[in-house]
Order: sequence, then structure tokens, then C-alpha cells
Amino acid sequence: MQCGLLGEKLGHSYSPAIHGELADYDYQLFEKAPDAVEDFLLHGDWDGLNVTIPYKKTVMPFCAELSERARKIGSVNTLVRRPDGSIFGDNTDAYGFEKLIGRAGIEVAGKKALVLGSGGASVMAVEVLRSLGAASVTVISRHGEDNYDNLARHADAQILVNTTPVGMFPKNGVAAVDLRAFPACEGVVDVVYNPARTALLLQAEALGIPHAGGLYMLVGQAKRSCELFTGREIPDSEIDRIEALLSREMQNVILIGMPGCGKSTIGAALAEKLGRPLLEADAEIEKAAGCSIPEIFAKGGEAAFRKIETTVLAELGKQSGAVISTGGGCVTREENYPLLHQNGRIFWLQRELNRLPKDGRPLSLKNDLREMYARREPLYRRFADHVIDNNGSVEETLAAILEVLG
Repeated sequence: MQCGLLGEKLGHSYSPAIHGELADYDYQLFEKAPDAVEDFLLHGDWDGLNVTIPYKKTVMPFCAELSERARKIGSVNTLVRRPDGSIFGDNTDAYGFEKLIGRAGIEVAGKKALVLGSGGASVMAVEVLRSLGAASVTVISRHGEDNYDNLARHADAQILVNTTPVGMFPKNGVAAVDLRAFPACEGVVDVVYNPARTALLLQAEALGIPHAGGLYMLVGQAKRSCELFTGREIPDSEIDRIEALLSREMQNVILIGMPGCGKSTIGAALAEKLGRPLLEADAEIEKAAGCSIPEIFAKGGEAAFRKIETTVLAELGKQSGAVISTGGGCVTREENYPLLHQNGRIFWLQRELNRLPKDGRPLSLKNDLREMYARREPLYRRFADHVIDNNGSVEETLAAILEVLG
């Protein structure tokens, strides 16, 4: 069986990896210019296709039959070539989105929902929300009757769904709305899956609002596509398994801790063990400044250093699947937390203070380490997802981290 993803410019896609976990058919990326789509659909070598922008509407006239949901939404993202050569079209994005809402534990029935964006994903989200019994669904667009300039009229919204690319890699760190404008909000969904936590989701997390990102939806729609391709049912547990697998591979492993606690050593060993790139914040800071860290302190003091550090962490935090070793004081600026947390799991390496070297570390040389640790300990605890003892061997520390990663 030959399956794949049809689009104009595909770049990197997680679809082959997902389908590789779901079944044993061949799954390829088919990049086709607009004038080549018709010939490929009619005469190409394929049995099942996923379809991405800009062809989700283009393929519809070639379908002999559409699912009811595809007709309602007005777009198709899954095609199946039947034995007689005719083409069936469905929209499995809707299936994935519905599974995402359920996984997040967000109750839609009877609630007022806002959908940010008016593109194809918005139409799909509106259809699903209505099918789940939402009391009302309002689309917020840049130029429509309901837009970002008159959001105050919808301050009572209880469910917010982002279907725009705002906050998506590489333009991380921005959100289409401020959730503080919606005091009744009970659930936030963002269809973006890179980064794992968009600025919108980070704010929802900080406010204690149930929320979910788009990776589960991506895997869910692939699972349903696979069922259509093969004609066999796949348990929902596969969505959970594959989403967890992808999440581990995509998210960064970030090391924090006191200066000299072993972040560089453990980072290098961990990167080699996992086959991941190692990104060292201090090295990137020196590269950005064009001089050594002691020279940065000599010229502008700690304030100048921290400013450069935050700029560097903003770029490092956007990456996926890397090991990132940070400087000891990165936790002293609260704005660094979302930069690291957006796409990473943060490990605090602990080491006895009398084993911490001071050479080449300006703040360690001029400060009492016990006083420094007393100030920073609650900050390390605030940033950390996991605490790792690094008083033993490198191998012991690696084993502890790998056990957490699973």
C-alpha cells in the first residue's frame, strides 16, 4: 500500500513518523505544484493520502463521495482510492480536534466559545464545537464583525480556541489575545503544536485554566486517516502512546543549577547518549557579545550580561529535540522561565556547595556561595520540572535523567 502527504511546500513533517508507528505501509511526502495536482490525483501511484494546505479544497471536485463532516466543513484532508478507482474524501482533522478537547477534559456543551481565526481550521473547529453542543460559537477575525478590536463584547466567553498561526515556530512568544480579558474562561485549545506550549497556553497554565496544544490533534487525525486507509480499527490508546513518543523527541532537555554544578559535563554526555545537539547558553552568549563572559561583566556588569542571556535563551528555547545547558543565574529573571518551558523539560542538577569550582565565574568569585544558593534555591525549584542529584558519577546522573525521560 502506498500512502503519503500531499501539499505544495511540505518541508519537515511529522506525518511519516506517526504513520510509521501506526502501520507498515509506505508513507511519502508528495510535493506538487498546483498545475500537477490533477494528474497526480487521477494517475499517481497512491492508495491513501493526507492533504495539507493549500489543497484541502482543491481536491474536493475529484471525490466521488464525501463524508458528511467533509461536506459541512467544506474541506478534505484525507483521500482514499477505492478498488474501482473512485476517490472518497473525509476530514479527519475534525476527529483529531474532537479527541484533543476530550483529552483536555474541557466541557463544551452549553458553553460560549470563541474561535480565533477564520481559515480552514476555524471552519473545522466551529463544526466540532457545535456538534459537541456549544451554546454559541463566535469566530474572531481581523476584519469581520467580531474582531480583535471589539473583544470586550465577548468577555463572557468560556472556551477559547486558537486556529491562527500566531505563536507558532519560529515566531514564538506571542498570543492573539490576553486571557485576562476573559474572566469566565474555562478551557483553552491551541491547534499549534510547535512549540509544545505557545504563549497562549503558557498564560492558561499560569492562570490555572485547563488547556491543550495541537500535537494530540495531529496524532489523532493521523490515527483516523490510517483507519480509513487500511479498513481496520485502531485503539485510542495508540494516540496517547504516539503523542507521548513524539513529545519526548520534540521537547528539549534543559539543565539548570548553580555555577559549576556540572551542567556542561552532563549536557555533553546526555547529548551524545541521546544523539541530540548540545546547545550551551554561555557559549552562545559569548558569541552574541563577541567577547568572554568575564569581559561582559567587566564592561557592563551583571545587568548587561543578563540582558544578553535572555536574548540568547529566547532563541535557544525555540529549538526542538536539543539538550540545553544554561548559566547558573538564568533563574534570576522570571522572563526566562517561559522561554525555556515553552518547549522543554527542565532538570535542576544539585551538587554540594563545597564541590562547586569558582574559576572563571565572576559571580561565584565575588559572592559567598551559600548566600547565593539561599537566594536562588526557591528560583531553581520554581523553574524545575525534575530535581537530579549530581554528586555521584556522570553515569549515575545520566541514568537518573534517562529514567525520568522514559
